[in-house]
Amino acid sequence: MTQKTPSLQMNEAQLMTFMREVFYQVADEFEVEHVADNEITVRLLVTEKHLRPGGTVSGPSMFALADVCAYLGTLAMIGPKALAVTTNCAIDFMRKPSSNTDLIAKGRLLKLGKQLAVSDVLVYSEGLDKPVARASLTYAIPLK
Repeated sequence: MTQKTPSLQMNEAQLMTFMREVFYQVADEFEVEHVADNEITVRLLVTEKHLRPGGTVSGPSMFALADVCAYLGTLAMIGPKALAVTTNCAIDFMRKPSSNTDLIAKGRLLKLGKQLAVSDVLVYSEGLDKPVARASLTYAIPLK
């Protein structure tokens, strides 16, 4: 018995339209750059409001990017379910991001079940080869 592998349900444009409709408060801070089966790349358009003293991007901003990346990566595979919610997150801040550059998150959906989705996200500072943060996130998927 073979199990059917889910395929992409939403593309870049559909994900951004969804964000503008459902999360209009923050949608303009993010840009979906690439989406494919079980992978996604999302950019945080860094502005002054994302900076902490010293001119570096704040931890909460990096967390938000990782969270949005995992959320949209999950929705790309299951379709537009606004009530999918974060149930767990662990994040490691590994190095200081470059000043005044966007952050880029590369997410991988590691497991997609009926009730839970598990993702791994690496966050990069534009222009740096090594990640500035790594996050592991679990999302609860609504039954309907």
